[in-house]
Amino acid sequence: MRITHEADYAIRIMYCLAEHGCKTSAKQISDESGVPIRFALKILRRLTQAGLTASYKGVSGGYELARPAGQISLGEIIEEIDGPIEINHCLSTEFDCSRVAQKKECTFHRIFGTINQDIRTKLYELSLEQFIPETQHSSKQ
Repeated sequence: MRITHEADYAIRIMYCLAEHGCKTSAKQISDESGVPIRFALKILRRLTQAGLTASYKGVSGGYELARPAGQISLGEIIEEIDGPIEINHCLSTEFDCSRVAQKKECTFHRIFGTINQDIRTKLYELSLEQFIPETQHSSKQ
């Protein structure tokens, strides 16, 4: 499994917004996150449609997190951009195994399923807030 560039960019963008803690322009997000503006706008549109960011139009427009950083996980961001986390194609509901009649009978499927669930659990346990330097937590309270 590899996180796509788009999901990596989405994490950077969300981290930038979490660091700011307020409305931020797309240009500033692009500059600070290192994500080209064209991709930043595309990703911000997807994040807004998913309810992870809020967008504001106009001269004083911009973007901000739709929920507190402590309530947004890396797993949620990744799956919103890349789709379900699956370390092997046999975990997909669309996959038809040619080795066994029932997926649940396959040792590989069960082991990959357990590992996959462990990875998902870890990614969903990591909130954006955990990556913000402690000094910024203190100054916002």
